[in-house]
Amino acid sequence: MSSTPARIPVRGGRSTYEVLLGPGLISSLGQSLRSLGMDGRAALISDASVLQHWGLFARESLSAAGFQVTTIALPPGEATKTYRAAEPIYGQLIEAGFTREDTVVALGGGVIGDLAGFVAATYHRGMGLVHVPTTLLAQVDSSIGGKVAVDHPLGKNLIGSFHPPRAVICDPRVLSTLPARERWSGLAEIVKAALIADERFVQSLEQDLDMIGNGGANESRLTEVIERAVRIKARVVSEDEHERGPRANLNFGHTVGHALEAAAGYGPLTHGEAIVIGMRVALEVSAQLGRCSAADAARALALLSRFPGPPPLVRPTHDAVVAAIRRDKKVRNGAVRFVVLAGLGKADVEPAISDELLSLAVDRALDEFPERDIPAR
Repeated sequence: MSSTPARIPVRGGRSTYEVLLGPGLISSLGQSLRSLGMDGRAALISDASVLQHWGLFARESLSAAGFQVTTIALPPGEATKTYRAAEPIYGQLIEAGFTREDTVVALGGGVIGDLAGFVAATYHRGMGLVHVPTTLLAQVDSSIGGKVAVDHPLGKNLIGSFHPPRAVICDPRVLSTLPARERWSGLAEIVKAALIADERFVQSLEQDLDMIGNGGANESRLTEVIERAVRIKARVVSEDEHERGPRANLNFGHTVGHALEAAAGYGPLTHGEAIVIGMRVALEVSAQLGRCSAADAARALALLSRFPGPPPLVRPTHDAVVAAIRRDKKVRNGAVRFVVLAGLGKADVEPAISDELLSLAVDRALDEFPERDIPAR
């Protein structure tokens, strides 16, 4: 890939923005924002871990471009993504005199992007937002599409809005500090994108999945893989901004995956680990419903079997996972909608699966956990 950043448009009814992708972009962050017509104040919202590695690059670039920068540091981890965590952020923005003409710069992974985006969507009824994702998962998935949200104890991403960013700035070099577990977590969403939309991409990942996951891919290959996944997400989102049609296919593996995250208490299981389990279960559901050939299901399962499993953790109960599924925002009129694989590179939505099949799916998901029982109290 050339040194010129890729510019991938994401079109929607409310706005069109670009994903800028290229190595070294974090060092020209301020110039990128200026080129998009932004000025004034910038609220750089991040977590302490990310700021330690990349905060100085972002602040110096924004300041050099003439932005007045206010840095807001948050604790890392999914437990931060709550409405309670948003309240002090509003206070800092108010005290610093931020208006809707200013910009929130979300520097971090999916938690920071969702929380900072939620704040941007609601402060003064909406202010500018720029995502600078620093995890593989955020670069290929959560930063694209305009969804912002916080978690509730009863479910993931249940409180939120659609608030498209002004831009998404993806720099593959910031992934150099990513722990292996987080790299594999992001790779799960890349495999998902390939499985639902691009059979040739599946073939490509079959060749070097382990090298990418273990951090052995060179910068060119990593950038190429990110770009292919981003283009899939951008195309689907552009066709269906508010998830009323084909965008639902992006939830392949997520019905069970999100429920596992919620039932496990947000944190013990990474998003990618939960989605890999969810995709494996979804493939079994697809086969049970006769929606996917045995050969295609076997190839997809073989690819997913190469992912490291989660570490030992307390297994949630069957009833807790089912309850989390039924609270999910994808449920319609009490019916659990389920994304199935209709072939490599093709997905579809089953509008309602039976209680029996849902129960079977949850049982199979729980079989993936290294520990099976909750300790007696």
